[in-house]
Amino acid sequence: MSSEFIPWAFLDAYRGKDFKGQWPTLPEMYRINVSRFGERPCFTVYEPDRISLSYNESLKFIEAVARRLHAVGIRRGDRVAVTGKNSPEWAVAYLGILFAGATVVPIDYQLKNDESDLLIKTSGAKILFVDEEKYGYYESLGLPVELVSLRKGIGTYIYDLDGPQAEIEQSGEEDLAAILFTSGTMGTPKGVMLTHRNLVSDCYLAQGTPFPVYHTDVFYALLPLHHAYTMLAVFIETISTGAEVVFGKKMVTPIILKELKMGKITMLLGVPMLFNKLMAGILRGIRAKGPIVYGLICALMGLSGFIKKVFKVNPGKKIFHAVLEQASLSTLRICICGGGPLAPSVFRKYNQLGIDFVQGYGLTETSPIINLNPITRYKEASVGKVLPQTDMKILNPDERGIGEVIVKGPMVMKGYYEMPEETAAAFTDDGYLKTGDLGYLDDENYLYLTGRAKNLIVTEGGKNVYPEEIENEFQLFDEIDQILVRGFVQDKKMKIEGIEALVYPNAEVFKDPSGGTADKGAIKIQIEKIIAEVNQRLLPYQKIERLVILDEPMEMTTTKKIKRDTV
Repeated sequence: MSSEFIPWAFLDAYRGKDFKGQWPTLPEMYRINVSRFGERPCFTVYEPDRISLSYNESLKFIEAVARRLHAVGIRRGDRVAVTGKNSPEWAVAYLGILFAGATVVPIDYQLKNDESDLLIKTSGAKILFVDEEKYGYYESLGLPVELVSLRKGIGTYIYDLDGPQAEIEQSGEEDLAAILFTSGTMGTPKGVMLTHRNLVSDCYLAQGTPFPVYHTDVFYALLPLHHAYTMLAVFIETISTGAEVVFGKKMVTPIILKELKMGKITMLLGVPMLFNKLMAGILRGIRAKGPIVYGLICALMGLSGFIKKVFKVNPGKKIFHAVLEQASLSTLRICICGGGPLAPSVFRKYNQLGIDFVQGYGLTETSPIINLNPITRYKEASVGKVLPQTDMKILNPDERGIGEVIVKGPMVMKGYYEMPEETAAAFTDDGYLKTGDLGYLDDENYLYLTGRAKNLIVTEGGKNVYPEEIENEFQLFDEIDQILVRGFVQDKKMKIEGIEALVYPNAEVFKDPSGGTADKGAIKIQIEKIIAEVNQRLLPYQKIERLVILDEPMEMTTTKKIKRDTV
């Protein structure tokens, strides 16, 4: 990799003076960028008026929180939990904990109280930062932790925290920065232990795909910050480059579009559900202009995509400026989709419109990014190229080259917190992390995912069917709000599996003229037509044989993935 494509090369000027070793810790990285971009905006929120902290202002509050934590007995390696909605206060608390030499334990704010209680106890956290609306609950509970409110009544309480000057022992590169509890855990929760080296190396190596991030960029933190994807790919990427992050609080389309425009967002990271909804809205607006205009725009999109793909020139931003402006997407430079597979057709349409749109892949145990599409050499069906300094292999590949994805690299976790047996089981004998995902690599080291190993369906003919591949085919159908494809037992004696689809219809699409919901029979007929259309595109052994229409939506994680184990 030539020097111009090494985003972390600037760190050499600070090595030995501001940090020692290969990578700085998160506090060291933050201080370096304060010295470079101190007056630039760092943390911003619209409530509804713009409130913003510069890097210099943020550092002042972060150091004050660290001194307060030290004053109440927090020392290097202690655990401190934080739970709350996305906000500058959350970010200040998170970094204040790290500046105190402690390990941060981010807790999903949308968990039920008893689930949060379990994670706090399991982590052994000594202090809990919590939003005001849950403060009273934890105060009455009497947990063996000290409480700090992120907000207290009117105004911001955390910014008033302070403590006496003290010599605070700082964490090292190999010390734990965070313990993240995986969302899919059943029974005993598993805490993923990530070091400073894991998180800092991952944020810079992701930029080396190449994936340019500039100090002038504005990120949008829409998904919950406790999740590895948003924490690294938005929050930590922001502070690694001196960029700005705007904190979104609600997954409500009108609010999202308003904040995208007000914040002049350049970097939008989201999950398939978000990008599907935005694209469906754009296409709906184009169709409303009539069949001739729709046909012309579709033809121009095809031409724009061809030019971009073949000649590495992006004409779409100019051609479709009016379309993007109407959709509040005109300031976007790059979109990244993660947290689940996205249909190649959706990926293609964003690029045709002139937005550099890429997919990535990873898991909490890998900090989380291990694959990312280069914006100039993306492959629509791939989740991306393997990151620099990362060794990825396919375990026991079948005739298609598909097997379990295994990986080594500086971003791979230290292990599961106080769970040595589970940690050992997560790795191969030669030290590769077993991801549990199935896929294959091409000759240029791009990864193609086919599904989760535990979701695999084996048909009567012995063919392997990956449900996620089939679900991808439905992502642009407005009529379907949720779909889950799985196996069902056709013959218990012979242990033969068929393929069924569980569908929760989009109530907005199926409203009748009076404002009520259409007849269930009519809904089923329409969904069956869609399934028949998709079945024509599938291989014979992949075809859906049974449809179940659901009356209630399926339970989802905070990153909008269906909890398959609860269906």
